[in-house]
This record gives sequence, structure tokens and C-alpha cells, in this order.
Amino acid sequence: MGGVSTVDRAERDRAERVPKQDRSRATRQRLLEAAVACLAEHGWAGSTVSVVAERAGVSRGAAQHHFPTREDLFTAAVEYVAEERSTALRALFPEGAAGDRHAVVAALVDLYTGPLFRAALHLWVAASDEDQLRPRVTELEARVGRETHRIAVDLLAADESVPGVRETVQGLLDMARGLGLANLLTDDSARRERVVEQWAGLLEQALGGVRD
Repeated sequence: MGGVSTVDRAERDRAERVPKQDRSRATRQRLLEAAVACLAEHGWAGSTVSVVAERAGVSRGAAQHHFPTREDLFTAAVEYVAEERSTALRALFPEGAAGDRHAVVAALVDLYTGPLFRAALHLWVAASDEDQLRPRVTELEARVGRETHRIAVDLLAADESVPGVRETVQGLLDMARGLGLANLLTDDSARRERVVEQWAGLLEQALGGVRD
């Protein structure tokens, strides 16, 4: 009987722990999402732990339980932003782009004009002055940059063995980033549509036929 009672207790304790762990993960997720949103809206200076905690609907104490310092919180937010951007990239065309390079260009540009890019930009600016953030931001941005380039090559059906093709794809990504910067100050959608149209045409000429 004693053995059964011990097992029962262990099972009951485990059942009690799982919801607590779920709640803890949910709180952490809310804090990270709130940190990204605060960065996008208020920048580094306006994104304190208290502001993030209030936005996430948790106490400052709960926030500090997960992230003891501001640097801990936003270092985690750096990784969260990187993961979300990578996820968004992979989800662009789950069935492939079917040779529609105009759609690929438009989708890539949209990624650089959305809230994740805005938050990432604020992290870049903060990292330029924050020694604890800089190495992490640099590392993750390099990873996201490599993945973005690889996904763009696949979606565009670009053959990088052809001289100049790699630079053409990178030029597209640099252009998309520039449009994202321009969109921070004003609604640049009308000009952006014309640029997307032009770039799609240039890519068709530069990349040639779609690979099998």
C-alpha cells in the first residue's frame, strides 16, 4: 500500500506542476511579446521592465522572476525576434513560390516593413550603446541574415553558380531593408509598390528562367 500511495502522490504532484509550468511559459511568452511591442512603439529608452510588465499584464516582481535585469529581458527579446522573423520567412510560401518572383519580392519587402523589423531595428540601435546586448544582437542578426538569404535564393529559384546572382539576391534584401527604414517615418506604400514592380522585372532579367 505504501508503494501505491507514493506513486499516487508523485502523479498528483506532477499534475500540479504541469499547469504551473504552463503558466510560467505563458507569462514568459507574454513578457517577450510585450518587450518586442514596446521596442517597436517606444524604442529602447521607453522600454523599461515596468513598462513591459504592465503591457504584459503581470507584476514587476513576476517579470523580474523570469528576467532579473533589463538586459536579461531584452537579450531574450533579441532571440525571440530572431526566431519570429525566421518563422515568418519560412511561412511565406509553404508550398513554394511557383516561379512568381513578383510575389516573392513583395513578401520579402513586407517582412522588412512590419513590426518585427521595427523592433529589430530598435534592438540594433540599443546594441550600439549596450555592451551586453551587442554580441548577442550581432550573432543573431548574422544568423537571420544567412537564413533570409538562403530562403530568398530558394523562393526566387536563383542559381548562385551563375556569376552575379548571389549579389543580385543580396541587393534585393538590402533594398528591402532600405524600404523598411524609409517606412519608419512615413507611409511609403505607394512608392514601395512601384519599387517592388521594378525590382521584380529586374530579377526576371538577371536570374533568367526558373530552375527545375
